[in-house]
Amino acid sequence: MAVWMGGTVVLGLLAWWLRRRILSSQGWSRWILEEEVQEPGLRGKGTKWALVGDCRLIFTPSALALALLKHLGKSAYLEAQRWSWRTWPTLQTAKQLLWPPDQLLEMARDHLQVADGGLVALDWVVGPGGGSRKGFVAAGATVLLVVPNAAGKITRNLCQLCRLALDKGHYPVIFNRRGHNGCPLTSVRLQPFGDPTDLKEAVTYIRFRHPTAVLFAASEGSGSGLLLSYLGECGSSCDVQGAVCVSPLLKGQDWFEAGSPWLWEWSLLLYQKTVISRHAKALREVVDMEKVLGSHSLREFEDALFCCGKSRPVTWETYWACNEPLRDADDVAVPVLCICSADDPVRGPPSQTLPWELFRTNPHFFLLLAPHGGHCGFLQKRACSSAASWGNTVALDYLEVLAKFFQAEEGMGDGLCRRRSVALDHHRQGPRQHGDTSPAALDFQENFCWQRSYTH
Repeated sequence: MAVWMGGTVVLGLLAWWLRRRILSSQGWSRWILEEEVQEPGLRGKGTKWALVGDCRLIFTPSALALALLKHLGKSAYLEAQRWSWRTWPTLQTAKQLLWPPDQLLEMARDHLQVADGGLVALDWVVGPGGGSRKGFVAAGATVLLVVPNAAGKITRNLCQLCRLALDKGHYPVIFNRRGHNGCPLTSVRLQPFGDPTDLKEAVTYIRFRHPTAVLFAASEGSGSGLLLSYLGECGSSCDVQGAVCVSPLLKGQDWFEAGSPWLWEWSLLLYQKTVISRHAKALREVVDMEKVLGSHSLREFEDALFCCGKSRPVTWETYWACNEPLRDADDVAVPVLCICSADDPVRGPPSQTLPWELFRTNPHFFLLLAPHGGHCGFLQKRACSSAASWGNTVALDYLEVLAKFFQAEEGMGDGLCRRRSVALDHHRQGPRQHGDTSPAALDFQENFCWQRSYTH
């Protein structure tokens, strides 16, 4: 009996040790989240973070931050979830990015010719269930501009976001880059990782077509590089009132140079090769297609396609000086929420891949960091849930908070949010301890003026 009990104890300890090792290597457990958040990013005067369910909201103190804390703190989607297969980041990521959607979207396409003669496509989501709204956007309604990942793939997660937005009464429209998703390539030029030129024209077109609509934007994965580049380059003159980035890649050059696990590296690489091969004949005039299609990594592919042009080659460093997502982050003039997970297998560990100083010092950027969720996963524990991803639900809840906040601050009754001045209040004295969001701790005194400068 003693031998049997001793063996049981040894096996129990061994199982505990193995589970602890697995958790540590994948970053799933809560203590891993606390360690990675506190060590590189949460040191310094003025830094604030608060627990929201099982997640952390990291922010620079402001009135909008307080509004987000109050609202997201009531969200059932952020409550801690029990251990299940859904907490495995690889499975979550594979289901949301590689599995086909449950139901295809019904879309009405607009082709937009940009300044150099190229074409981009805007897909207005009208169904399932919204066919009667085709071609019509009600005055004062919300238009949600959705930017897919850099490969242009309409993923399962993206379809879920658009369907959920449609159910909430919004008007989602998907931006398709040149040559993506059936958009003809009428010029021998593709869109670099962070070049917002085409997106600027698309936003201007949407604003011209629907001048009274509230315009928000959402991006998925590497598509955040394009959206953030647009917000930074346009600065105070951009027509987007708020943005949310789901699993963004915020350090583009570092991500390409570090690489991803082979499953994601090769999945993304093969998909992009498939897309680019359809335009191989036209692109041979400007790039070495044999080198592009023969690349063995995403970095080689990006370098061969955009840096090694036959007419005007550029260095890798020069390319990223013009395409890094956060190169103009200081000029961003609208609130941006980044929803990330600590176990993202595509982006990498938060301690190395998240720009902590940005969220510590810039009042326009907020980070919602979950202990698990994979890359664009964030699956709910209820298998029968129609929304599937709580990340998409929180993203739309955040945009609703923005709309109500702007209306309350500006008395905006007609839905117009452009070229406005919003007063945000800084904390004079931050929370006395981590996670303390009591009224006494959240004491707003010192005024911070959020004023668009019209310098762009």
